[in-house]
Amino acid sequence: MTELTGEILEVIRESIKLELNGQSFFEAIADATHNELGKKMFMKLAGDEAQHLKTFSDIFTEMVGEDWKKQIGELKTDRKAPMIEALARKVANAGKEGRASELEAISIAMDLERNAIEFFGNAAQKTSDAKAKEIFAKIADEERLHYDLLQAQHDHLTNSGYWFDIAEFKMDAKY
Repeated sequence: MTELTGEILEVIRESIKLELNGQSFFEAIADATHNELGKKMFMKLAGDEAQHLKTFSDIFTEMVGEDWKKQIGELKTDRKAPMIEALARKVANAGKEGRASELEAISIAMDLERNAIEFFGNAAQKTSDAKAKEIFAKIADEERLHYDLLQAQHDHLTNSGYWFDIAEFKMDAKY
């Protein structure tokens, strides 16, 4: 079993906060989005974040035992972050500006995914635990897929992203 160091605790805390915030954001936007396909996409992303939380719980329990849950304290709250609540209200109340609000939600989601890619990529590089390194790299790849999906949605809504019928990005998590 791995020793529960301050570095491991910080990675655990940040990983869980990142996934909880992402899940909360995607659920709030799914509830507020008027387009059914948009709702489905955001709910799928929320489900993926929930799966990441389970993956982290399993690996951290395997790495350091059940003690990690006591060490990090209670991170999950029923209250959504003010930014998430404000954006969800804006999307829900959108009339003529519905597309603009949904584009804003997609742009913010892309920023969240960029942050997640960077965080998990760095975590994979920093950890000495081979299994944790593998998990962090896999989660970073999944976050890249999320980013690519959001980019495709953004490009579709803005009629951009294609030059001479050739996509400017790939949907295989490889840039």
